[in-house]
Amino acid sequence: MNPPRRPKPKFSRRDGRPEGPRRDSSSEGPRRDSRSEGPRRDSGSEGPRRDSRSEGSADRPRLAPKSEGKPKLSGKKSVGKYGDRAPNFDGPRRSPSTPPRPRVESQPRPEAEAIEEEERDIVYGRHAVRAVLEGDRDIHRVWVLPRLRYTPDFLQLLESAKAAGAVIDEVEMRRLDYVTEGGRHQGIAVQVAAHNYLELDEAIDRAFAATPNPIFVIAEGITDPQNLGAIARSAEAFGARCLILPQRRASGITSTVVKVAAGALAHLDAVRVVNLSRTLERLKERNFWIYGTVANGGTAIDRVRFEGPIALVVGSEGEGISLGVQRACDVLVTIPLPGRTESLNASVASGIFLYEIFRQHRINAVSSTVLS
Repeated sequence: MNPPRRPKPKFSRRDGRPEGPRRDSSSEGPRRDSRSEGPRRDSGSEGPRRDSRSEGSADRPRLAPKSEGKPKLSGKKSVGKYGDRAPNFDGPRRSPSTPPRPRVESQPRPEAEAIEEEERDIVYGRHAVRAVLEGDRDIHRVWVLPRLRYTPDFLQLLESAKAAGAVIDEVEMRRLDYVTEGGRHQGIAVQVAAHNYLELDEAIDRAFAATPNPIFVIAEGITDPQNLGAIARSAEAFGARCLILPQRRASGITSTVVKVAAGALAHLDAVRVVNLSRTLERLKERNFWIYGTVANGGTAIDRVRFEGPIALVVGSEGEGISLGVQRACDVLVTIPLPGRTESLNASVASGIFLYEIFRQHRINAVSSTVLS
């Protein structure tokens, strides 16, 4: 006997699914997965709908979850992949009483030790450096490895260069590689001065031989060769006789300075000193008046009388002259600025001060000539 035929379901016009009463999903219990538990029921179908992927899945045994796959051994602790200590990706563990280590920032290299891109007065290699040390050229700085500093070949030569005013720096290999731009330096390099320096007393004698009221310019903390070259150019243009530079934390007379000075250094003496305070005391002994330039707190430039031999101290734009040098000065002078700009460039301020000194010296010279 044939089984009764199943009535053909009616299909909707929109999606082609069979029409019928909609079942409430909340009353059917937990939702079943069609891929593992058998036929998938649609909320809008009257009969069961079979998927080709789930046929026969009703006869398959239900698989256990992954967490139940491995049986636990009695009497032994489950340690996992990393053992009994899980990895800590937030950094090493610290004791609550131990303070965190402060972060150390890398210190920038001082500008006084940096080599300008345009600076090429560098001689390196043992034989070449030895020839320079034995010659009569002025040396600005020497970079040498510590193991080579006290060898018999260079000990006496380096001591003589240091006594003559050169700066001897014991550095590491990577510093020499940077200075020589990767050249074969063999552990030593020198920076040859682009200008011959004089001793302080010799420069004073030469200045007094030329004029009874000489002008000296002292550049403290000027690390930019462009600024130093502009200061030298203004100094020579307004009749200064000498430019005094500290050895430390200041630029020397390099080829860049000579280029910016536009030939002024050929008519301007230069002195390199170790201790600036002692230099000021020596200038006072030779009857110089020391005038220090400051941004604020000094006497206005139009109220200062510039007479006699003068030493003008100029500082950097950011820091100015140091407190120790300010105490050694006889007068502190300021340029009044009516605008909103707080300070001027070091070379611009130097030009203003030097012109005022030149103007007053010229007026005094004319007045003494008329009176005589």
